[in-house]
Formats: sequence, C-alpha cells, structure tokens
Amino acid sequence: MKRLTIVLVALFSYGIAKPETLQSCDSPVYCQGDLLDTVQRFQIFRDSKTFVDMSQVNSANKTLDNFEKLMNNTNNKPTKEEVETFVEENFVSKGELEDWTPPDFKSNPAFLKSIDDLVVRHFAKMLVSIWLDLGRKVKSEVNEDPDKYSLIPLPNGFIVPGGRFQEVYYWDSYWIIKGLLLSEMTDTARGMLENFLSLVERYGFIPNGSRVYYLNRSQPPLLALMVGLYIENTNDVHWLRQYIDVVEKELKWWLSNRVIDVEKDGVNYTLAHYASESGTPRPESYFEDISTCLSFEDQVDKENCYKDIKSGAESGWDFSTRWFFDAESGTNTNLTGIQTRRVVPVDLNSYLCKAFKVMAQLYTRIGNDKKSYEWQKKSSSWQKSIERVLYDKEDGIWHDYDTVLSKPRKLFFPSNFAPLYCDCYDTAFRKKYGSRAAKYFVDQGINEYQGGIPTSLKQGGEQWDMPNAWPPLQEMVILGLKNTGDSEALKISENFAKRWVDANIIGYINSKKMYEKYDTINSGRYGEGGEYNVQDGFGWTNGVALSIIDIFYRRC
Repeated sequence: MKRLTIVLVALFSYGIAKPETLQSCDSPVYCQGDLLDTVQRFQIFRDSKTFVDMSQVNSANKTLDNFEKLMNNTNNKPTKEEVETFVEENFVSKGELEDWTPPDFKSNPAFLKSIDDLVVRHFAKMLVSIWLDLGRKVKSEVNEDPDKYSLIPLPNGFIVPGGRFQEVYYWDSYWIIKGLLLSEMTDTARGMLENFLSLVERYGFIPNGSRVYYLNRSQPPLLALMVGLYIENTNDVHWLRQYIDVVEKELKWWLSNRVIDVEKDGVNYTLAHYASESGTPRPESYFEDISTCLSFEDQVDKENCYKDIKSGAESGWDFSTRWFFDAESGTNTNLTGIQTRRVVPVDLNSYLCKAFKVMAQLYTRIGNDKKSYEWQKKSSSWQKSIERVLYDKEDGIWHDYDTVLSKPRKLFFPSNFAPLYCDCYDTAFRKKYGSRAAKYFVDQGINEYQGGIPTSLKQGGEQWDMPNAWPPLQEMVILGLKNTGDSEALKISENFAKRWVDANIIGYINSKKMYEKYDTINSGRYGEGGEYNVQDGFGWTNGVALSIIDIFYRRC
C-alpha cells in the first residue's frame, strides 16, 4: 500500500511536457493539455483509449471552458468523483460511426468453388461473411464539426479491425484489402485506398490510425503494396494515373523522415528506422506511458522514453522485447528499456525495398519510364544495403541491426524472413537463400510449435513476443519460404500454412470468434499479454486466412 501511494504521488507530481516538446497533435482536448492530463491520470476508464475515443457534447471551446470552471471551483484539486462527473456531462461514447454494408459484398466469391476441402471451404465462406460485421462509415456530423471528435473524417466506408479498434489502421489494412480483393469486393478496396490517399493529401503521410492522437507516428509503409494489389486485380490504369503522385508522396515522406546513416565495415549505408519525435505520452495509453517512463528523472531521458514508445507503436510491434535494451548487454525484458529508434529493422527496410519496386512497376503501367527507372534504381540500392548490413551468411538469415553497438541483433523474429516475403534479395539464388532460411527455421526449434510461428522466443509479457502468433507474420514466413522454391522451405511453408488454418478453424469452432493473435503452443487458443485484452473481429486475421487458403487449398 505504501509503495502504491508513493507511485501515485510521483505520477501526479510529474508536470506536463514543456511547450517546445512535440505533442501528439494540436488538439487541446485529445492530445495535450491539463484536461487530458487530469482525466487520464485519474484512470476514469480501465482502458485509456476509451476516453480519447469519446465525442464531446459541446464545442471544444465550451468543453475547455467547463473544465476551467471545474479546476477553479476545486482550487485545481478535483477529486476522482468530480472528474468522473465532468466527463459524464461533457463526453459521450457514441455518434462518430455508423454500421455500413459494403455494396459490393458477395457471399460466394468465385474462389470458394475451387476449395475441395469442405471444412475449409465452409470456414472461408464464414470469413467472407465477417466483412459485413466490420463495415463502418464516418457520420456526417464528424465532417461538420471535426473538433468535437478525435476521429479523422474519411470520405468512404471501410473495414475496421474489430474490438477496441473502431477506426482505420494503416498496416492492418494491407491484409484486409488482400482479403477484400479475394472476396471480389474491389469497390470497397478502392474506397479504403482513397481514404488513405486523402490522409496523405491532408497530412503528408498516413498516420498509425484515423484518430488525431495518431498524428505523431505512422505504421509500416504498405500503401504502395496495397495499390499494387488493387491494380493487379483490376488493371484500373485510369484510377492509377489520378493518384500515383500521392502514392509517391507517401514514400517520399518515409525517405525524408525515417532514414538513418549506418556504418558497417567502414562503409556508410542509408536505411530506415521507426522514429517518432513526439516526446509526450500516447493519449490512448497516457497513464501507462507515464508509469513506464516514471523512473527517468531527467526530462530529456523521459521524453526519449516517450519517443521510443511511440516509435515502437509505429512499428506495429507494440510491444516486444525486440525493442528492449540495457546499456551493458544490449538486452532487456522490461518496457522501461525500450529504445526502438536505435534499431534498423529488417521488415521495415524490406517493405520499403518492395514498395520502391512496386512504384517502378506502377509507373511502367502508365508509361512513365523515367520515374520507373528512378524507383527501380532506389529499390536495387536498398536491396544491396539490406544484404550488406542485415544479412548474416553464417546464420543464413537477416537480423535487425543495433546502431549503438554497431552489430546485429541475433535473435529469432519472423521479421527476419521479410526479405524473402518482399523479394528483396538476389533472386537469381532463390533456392540457396531458401535452403539457408529453412535450416535457420529448424535450428531455432520453430518446427515444434503447433499453433503457429512464434513472434519471438522470449516470454517478456508483451503481446509481440512468445507465446503469441500474429497473422501478418505467419504470411510473411510462410509465403517468403514458399517463394524460394527450395524443397525444405516448401515443406515448412505447406506445413505451417495448414497448421495456421487449422488453428484458426479450431479457435472459431470453440468460440465463434476470430482473434487478432493466437497461442503458438495451444493451437486455436487466443493470444495474450500487452496493454489490453485480446480483441476479436478480426480484419487482418480474416485477410491472412483467406490469402493462405487461396494459395494452399485451391484446386489448381
């Protein structure tokens, strides 16, 4: 009890960040200021995201006036009950979104007829039907008075991940769109792409999600790959001509804001890292972030802690021992040791390498050979840097690179296989790379896991670690190995494709739900750990399952 009192006193004695600190966004209600600070410190809601997703009853100015009155009437020391009353009178948890039925929904898309396994075919049909449950559209009121909401208005209906995530998320949407295209819902996929393009036009980049409090960070850069999928399925060159400059603008944002110079063996290379520069707590995890960074007494160290937390969120892996360090050994199993920005990640650089290649292909489609050459040259250069900095010939796999210790992070993560997934290696030697990667997979003991490929081999209590298996990472490894054509890599790929689909089916039979993550040890059981309870829905899980079923279960 005494320790709890000390912690609470420390939390409430910590002041709001200095004015010169880059805030989460401009909103004095949802991103910064005394109102947000007061409400979130009192933990009015179990999940900090609940408050910043609420709509305001009145205008933002009226909300701030009412808060000022509360503080004046309580001598700046309101009780938790008084703050709860303020929230009840000034905020509501409704009014932003409406359920939306995609007009192009088809209950029996053509690919289902090619699945001979009746259990898998029935399961795939059920997955397609879930799109109806996840369809949302922003209400007109949000467009009319956006300052009353944290939700960013979007022009078209969209598919949400599910659970607590009732807005668009950047990298989730790649696998959602993949699933939509398999489901022959090209109009819905195009609408989602146009939503993202509108965000690029407004902000210059795509935020983590479509909430103003995400404007301090992005997520893995998959827009060009999404557009590539859409064009591959539709050949809509007229649409591509209209938007290709915006797609390019997003990639240039990454090149302007997220690159780092890396020296290895006396040679300088340019690669990318995740790097939010906002040194304040995440509004949607405000109390949690203050608690995490509490041990740092120096204000600069505290702000760096917040920056690395936000950078970890930008990675999509929020959170993982992948980003944890201590000064001496370079490893740490505690979130206080997060130093995301010092890592050059294999997957981020592979995504970019592939995106550059896709941009070249898209420009070829519209007959712009000059631009195509420029982006192909950028992709080739990036590929060479990935090979020279991140590839370990002894291990036969790629590793993240620690820029502080100037050495690879020789730990197992599915992201180590990202260059195979993105074709970002010397594909003249596909089978050789595949054989080495397959040996690494087996040597790490991954074959033993029946419920999927683990996110790491460390049980750090974070959700992007053991024992969890995340859908995008399953596809990354499974398809990466398959694409090499090596016999051992193909065996692993087919084996884990079926293990993953089996796990999804078992989980659905037991709970009638699809989860964001699963347990690698207990096939079909939902995953655990992290800042919030496991969520169901679930957009990218459905998309990955449909993708794997399409590749491994369809009759040729």
